Amino acid sequence: VFTFATPDPSLPLNLCTCGCMLAAGGADSDGKPFVRPYTPVSTNAKVGAFDLMVKIYPEGNLSQHLDKMKVGDELSFKHIPFNVKRQYPFEKKNIAMIAGGTGIAPMIQALHALLGNPDDETSVTLLYGSQRSDQILASEVLGEWAESHGDRLKVVNVLSAEPEGTGWTGQKGFINKELITKHFPGPAEDVEIFVCGPPPMYDALCGARGEEELSGVLKEIGYSKEQVTKF
Repeated sequence: VFTFATPDPSLPLNLCTCGCMLAAGGADSDGKPFVRPYTPVSTNAKVGAFDLMVKIYPEGNLSQHLDKMKVGDELSFKHIPFNVKRQYPFEKKNIAMIAGGTGIAPMIQALHALLGNPDDETSVTLLYGSQRSDQILASEVLGEWAESHGDRLKVVNVLSAEPEGTGWTGQKGFINKELITKHFPGPAEDVEIFVCGPPPMYDALCGARGEEELSGVLKEIGYSKEQVTKF
């Protein structure tokens, strides 16, 4: 988790719910910065700073740059209209979330809003795909939220590469049609699905992030494009 100060220490980031920003840093062979989208995991209650949860990949150009930054170094951020997706209140009785890896970040933002409002009675189910049990990001906070909001929040972790002998008794494999139909409410007007993860997840479940039309497993089940938000 990286903490960045805002330009004005007296103000919060004031980013919209689930909104992500483009971060630019480092340089490629032509001297151009690497650009990647990141969703803060902190809320606008945090004044003068914001937090990003970033997975450091061996060949991740920008994540490697972030990992080498020192206190006091600066990074450029900007917000664009395309990255404004879904605003709270969501006005649905049921929110179903599908996340993979660092795609959990916008879900955390949404859960901050949903669970932080004592008058909100929305039911939430999260299918969260990771490779191994020791790679489940934000596992502690998600576990605490599920325990304290057990009547409203259900978290199902799905592991695709968990080694044998670890004692894991939860779901294995990939998030698929069977798991979605088992844990999510069926297509209805009071249901909305949030999706965020790696490109293969989008391709299999709902179609590419930049495509407005819905395809894949969610379309097969009967959900409409209006019921699915791709972060």
